[in-house]
Amino acid sequence: MIIEANNPELKSWVEVPTNSDFPIQNLPFGIISIQGGKPRVASRIGDYAIDIKSLFVLGYLENLPFSIEDFDTDSLNQFMKSGKKGTRELRNRLSKLFSVSQMDLQKNDHHVNQVLIEMNQVENLMPIQIGDYTDFYSSEQHAFNVGCLFRDPNNALLPNWKHIPVGYHGRSSSIMPSGVNFHRPKGQMKPPTAEEPVFGESKLLDFELETAFFTYEGKPLGDNITTSEADEFIFGMALLNDWSARDIQGWEYVPLGPFLGKNFASHISCWIVTLDALEPFRVAGPVQDPKVLPYLEYTGDKHLDINLEVIIQPENGDENVVANSNYQYMYWNMNQQLAHHSINGCNIRLGDCYGSGTISGPNEGEFGSMLEISWKGTKPFKMNDGTERKFINDNDTVIIRGFSSKDGVRVGFGEVSAKLLPALELSKSK
Repeated sequence: MIIEANNPELKSWVEVPTNSDFPIQNLPFGIISIQGGKPRVASRIGDYAIDIKSLFVLGYLENLPFSIEDFDTDSLNQFMKSGKKGTRELRNRLSKLFSVSQMDLQKNDHHVNQVLIEMNQVENLMPIQIGDYTDFYSSEQHAFNVGCLFRDPNNALLPNWKHIPVGYHGRSSSIMPSGVNFHRPKGQMKPPTAEEPVFGESKLLDFELETAFFTYEGKPLGDNITTSEADEFIFGMALLNDWSARDIQGWEYVPLGPFLGKNFASHISCWIVTLDALEPFRVAGPVQDPKVLPYLEYTGDKHLDINLEVIIQPENGDENVVANSNYQYMYWNMNQQLAHHSINGCNIRLGDCYGSGTISGPNEGEFGSMLEISWKGTKPFKMNDGTERKFINDNDTVIIRGFSSKDGVRVGFGEVSAKLLPALELSKSK
């Protein structure tokens, strides 16, 4: 199917800087506040936010399946109720309005001044009210690396790994938008030489390079979504840093999996790039051997070529690139993840969030966590300022950036960024 807004020949009358993540072919969706005002739905082009509420009020969105309430709100959830058809129609309309060949909006300076807001006047807010959160474990190289670190290369992948997209249910309440700083978590740990567990601050705080996807309303409880249907239920993607306290996680995860080692903080980028906008960057996935069960089979190119970069920036210091990876290294794709998630009748809901799992490439320099980069602390990463990192230090900022590029068009996510603050003092019983 041809999506009009993806035309690589489109040019906008809005100036878009070279190598911007937000050309006219992107037009992502998010929630903004303008100089502290009421939250509203927006899109972005170049260095401007597009105030969609104002576009609606000014009459530019006529004959689309929306009301003012869909845009005068603090989350995308209401707007997403229109489903893929509605959000696609809106993105196509925005594409026409901001195309250089269309004069309706660009010739009206008074309207332009209401609709286009410079990004330095805008605060990005949490884009989606997330109900449930599932995190997968779908990068083969990451799973292999972790298996080597904690078992041995001959038994790195557990017996189920190439048969099912392994996942766990995470905590949605601690998912935050980019830019919100957080404190080092505390919990129980069992140091390798200790006889008994100890309590204290996590000493092995790690980032996890991930992406996330968000769903429209799914099917009722008891029904399932097939791999061929999955695209119609996926709204879009964001960058995800799913922080991990490795020492807390290592003590608690047997037998039921991650808990306090993962539920203290996760961060997402604030602009949701639609799956429609990412269609031109589809690529073939790996050969899956052994052959998957029929409900996980799929046709066509369902993986995505998304360049990913991770940076550690010390307080008052320079950016240090610690990893360059790519989403196409995933073994299991989103269609398979959603099909597996719902095969038992689990109901998929509007606004649910699904993490890819840590994304690692096959070579050093492409690993998606400090656990792998420092090889469990045995190979510290040397920073520009002469210091070393085995894991993340207090007051380090971790930044993840990502974009796709093809035929002269770059579609990106901006960044997800957060600073790790020192642990808070433990509350005492009164």
